[in-house]
Order: sequence, then C-alpha cells, then structure tokens
Amino acid sequence: MSGNTNTDILLAGAIAAFTVDLLVYPLDTIKTRIQSPDYARFYVNTATQKPNPALFRGVYQGVGSVIIATLPSSGAFFTTYERTKALLTRVNPSTAAHPNGLVPTPVLHATASSLAELVSCAILTPAEVIKQNAQMVKAGSPTNATIQTLAKFRSNPLSLWRGYTALAGRNLPFTALQFPMFERLKEGIKEYRKQRGLTRGTIFESGMITAVSAGSAGTIAAVITTPVDVVKTRIMLAAVDDAGKESSSASKSAKAGGSGLVDAFGKSEQKGKKSAWDIGKEIVNEKGLKGLWRGGALRGIWTFVGSGLYLGVYESGRVYLAGRRGEHVNEDELL
Repeated sequence: MSGNTNTDILLAGAIAAFTVDLLVYPLDTIKTRIQSPDYARFYVNTATQKPNPALFRGVYQGVGSVIIATLPSSGAFFTTYERTKALLTRVNPSTAAHPNGLVPTPVLHATASSLAELVSCAILTPAEVIKQNAQMVKAGSPTNATIQTLAKFRSNPLSLWRGYTALAGRNLPFTALQFPMFERLKEGIKEYRKQRGLTRGTIFESGMITAVSAGSAGTIAAVITTPVDVVKTRIMLAAVDDAGKESSSASKSAKAGGSGLVDAFGKSEQKGKKSAWDIGKEIVNEKGLKGLWRGGALRGIWTFVGSGLYLGVYESGRVYLAGRRGEHVNEDELL
C-alpha cells in the first residue's frame, strides 16, 4: 500500500506554511513597506535619503492573521493541486507519438496549480489585506496592529475581499510559472544524482532536492511577477481607506434618504475607485518603470527561502507521515 491520505496532505501543507510564516515573515513585512506609497514618508531619512530604523521595527506585525488563514489555505491548495494533477494525468490521452500523454506535462502542472491557487486565494485574501495593513502600522503603538486594522473594517467587512482579484492576478502567473519549472528542475536533479550513484533515498535528500528546485523556480517566477505584486500591495493597502469611504458614503446616503445601492458583493456603489491598470499607471508616473520593480530583489530572496522551505517541508512531511503508518510514498506520487 502506498500514497498519502487527505489528512497527510492537509497536515504537511499546514506544517510547511507555519514554518515559512515564522521564518521569512520579516522579509515580507519589509517588502510591503518598500512597495507602499508611504515608503518615502515613513521609512526614509529625508537628510540622507537612506532607510531609517522604522523600516525594521515591528516586522512581525500581522503575523497572527496570516498563520490562522494560511493553515487552511495551504491545505486547500495542496489538496486541490495533488488531486487535480492526478486527475489530469489519468485522463490525458496517450498516442504512439506521445506515450506520456497528448498534453505536455508542464501544461497539466500549470493548470492544476492555477486551479489550486484560485481556491487558496479565496481563503487567504482577508488575511493578506489585514496583514499588509497591519505591517504598515507604526511600531510601538499601544494597541495591537492587527486589532487596529480589524477595527477599520468593522463597518464594512466585505472590503476584506477587495484584493481577491489582485491576489489571484499575482499568484496565478506565479504558480503557473513556478510549478512546471519546479517539477522539471527536481526531475533533472534526481536524474543527475541517480546517474552518478549519489541517490540515498532519505527524507532529508528528498526535502533538499525539493527545496533547491522550488526555491530556484520560485525566485525566477517572483522576479518576473514583481510588477503585479507591487500593484497588489497598493490595492490591499487602499482597502482600509475604501472601507472607510464606503461606510461614510452609506451613512450619508441613509441620512439623506438615499437608496444606499450596493453591488453583487454587498458593497456600496462608489464611483472613482482605481482599477489595477490605473494604479499601475500611477506608479509609473510617480517613480517611472523602475517603480513597478520596487522590492523585486527582496521578493526574490524571500521567495527562494520561502518556496524552498515551504515545498521542502511539505514533501518531507508527506513522506514522514506516510512512514509513521508503515506505508511508502512512491516517487511519482510526490510533487
């Protein structure tokens, strides 16, 4: 008997997410602050034009909300990815010219990861909005940064999902790029080690190969998608102001006897909101094209460490959990 149960996949994904959140969260906080429109005002010394100490304070602000949401979202991602990948591989028609299937394997992996990302983003978006706004709260405030942020959404909690499209718009191309590259790199490293008699078959070896492959693929994908990440950060940081404006607009409309019209998501119909395209043009007008790449190097480093740990711990966790039951996970059943 071989393979992992759904519980194994959920637990391995949760452990991986928890590990990454604790270790690389400070880099994510600094990246968010660098990409924010208030970076120069809050985190740069006007005399020297160099980052001031405030940039590095309170780097764990908002981590609680992410840990709570990341556990179910990562479990949902990996469960969807593993099952979708298996299904697509099973139904992929083979021919004499294409014994492994008519549709190329990278396309199957990209499709499975994209579908998994859509499911994951629906769970993760509120936490991402809370996290990024909490990361911008001035360090040392008497009230917890997450609580301060949540209070701003009390009047319009649906605004917490305002960044779903932006988050999915960043994560979909990221995962569609990362996973095919990751699978190919991992296969290449394993083949290289096998040909030279270096294969040991240990959990540590499997985890390290996965970590290096995932980190390398993730870094390339992260750098390429940095402009989308910068726009996503701006949209999520603006969600607090949007929630306040909508609440104020609805209150004024009610006092004036207005209809208080809302859209399909229960949001008030407020004109003047900026689209992702408008925000992108605004960034270019302010900082030039280089403004769209702000934080790219840091994001590449963060992703190398984060993706490597995330998928490395996830795969090692799957092997370990199956091993505890006396079962074995075959090579083709891993990521």
